[in-house]
Amino acid sequence: MNMQNTTLQVQGMSCGHCVASIEGAMKNLGATAKVDLANKSVTVSYDETQVSLDKIKAAIEDQGYDVN
Repeated sequence: MNMQNTTLQVQGMSCGHCVASIEGAMKNLGATAKVDLANKSVTVSYDETQVSLDKIKAAIEDQGYDVN
């Protein structure tokens, strides 16, 4: 497996529900997410042979957040 770590700036996260929805969306893609509400960032670990960064961004945006 070729794991990549990427940190994305995500606007609109404010609470535990936000963390859970993003972590759940990443889990559905086979990735893991570490959400930092204070810094408005999400660090995603993923296998680039299984899922693209574009799909990760789209999954976060589908949860109602803005990815910069």
